[in-house]
Amino acid sequence: MKDKAPPVPAERSATLRQQIMDLLPRHPMTAKDLSMAIGIGEKQIYPHLEHIQQSLRQQNRSLQVTPSICKQCGFVFKKRERFKKPGKCPVCRSESIEEPVFFLPAD
Repeated sequence: MKDKAPPVPAERSATLRQQIMDLLPRHPMTAKDLSMAIGIGEKQIYPHLEHIQQSLRQQNRSLQVTPSICKQCGFVFKKRERFKKPGKCPVCRSESIEEPVFFLPAD
């Protein structure tokens, strides 16, 4: 058997969280938009967003989140704490739901 060299990660000048924070003040983005812009999986974006939100609270700033909306009945998920898109609407049980949109207002 040949010894395979471990894969070398792509070189990045900034951390993933710094890259996300650089993208968000420009215009609102969904987790899918962020994952495509940075080049990581969508599921990996959510823990970074949670950490960014905690870091911003310490600076008296906030991550703005436009909540998910049911495309079928228009229900708005206002009180939802999690960043992930809900699975089903509690009103009409539809799975057709718009993703939440994230934005970081400039100082």
